[in-house]
Amino acid sequence: MGSSSNQTSGQTSHHSFGIDLAHDFGGAILFSIPLLMTMEMWWLGFHMDRSRLALFLVLALIMVIGLSYLEGREEAFKIEMMDAFVAYAAGYVVAAVMLFLFGIIKPGMSLDEIAGKISLHAVPCAIGAILARKQLDVQETNKEARRREGYGAKIFLMGVGAIFLAFQLAPTEEMVLIGHQMSGWHATALVIVSVSVMQAFLSSIEIREQEREFSADLFWRVFFRFTAAGYAIALVLSAYVLWTFGRLEGAAVEEVVMSTIVLGFPAALGASAARLIL
Repeated sequence: MGSSSNQTSGQTSHHSFGIDLAHDFGGAILFSIPLLMTMEMWWLGFHMDRSRLALFLVLALIMVIGLSYLEGREEAFKIEMMDAFVAYAAGYVVAAVMLFLFGIIKPGMSLDEIAGKISLHAVPCAIGAILARKQLDVQETNKEARRREGYGAKIFLMGVGAIFLAFQLAPTEEMVLIGHQMSGWHATALVIVSVSVMQAFLSSIEIREQEREFSADLFWRVFFRFTAAGYAIALVLSAYVLWTFGRLEGAAVEEVVMSTIVLGFPAALGASAARLIL
């Protein structure tokens, strides 16, 4: 009887791992396909500063580990760590296979170029692998839900949403071009719109989670606890991603500010949407 129970438990464990792995690969492809087919990303993987790439990969791994913990179902942190590394490995496999199929990496290229292209594209693939588990797994436990109730967890998820969406657009020249074309009034208006959209998103989420009606107290509490903090995070991460991809090289202070505000708009959307999606 005991042997049969252990066998069933083992089969369930393997079955669950197989499903998670399928989710990882599916999510890695789904969430990363725009960047896998973006020319600027191919060039960045070749010529971007390797120290900046290494730093970005370390921060991305920390982000994937954090997501694995917040979205995981297991009790042991070691298992969550293992899930994170599996998702990261799935990201590298998907990036390598898809770039090979697209003819972006091919025999004759230097090892440095191949490694750079695969490593850079593996980041959105790995994040997509973790996110897919949340989107495709309908059986959420109370423990999993409680992990995301804390203020720190909510801010972390907003940061993930911000950098994920900023990462989709930062490699393109349009971020710098739009910033160059904007005036001070345009920038001010864009900041107001970004903050307003975030406030609307986050207020509706707080009302839904707390099951209470809208009030002035709720408005200001959401603004100071989440909107202001979330927008500040979106701007910081936008500036960091632009710096990582070399988009701020030789730019004047005004150009840096403008480009950061421009990228801060989609980053703010990603930050607020993350609370809804994750």
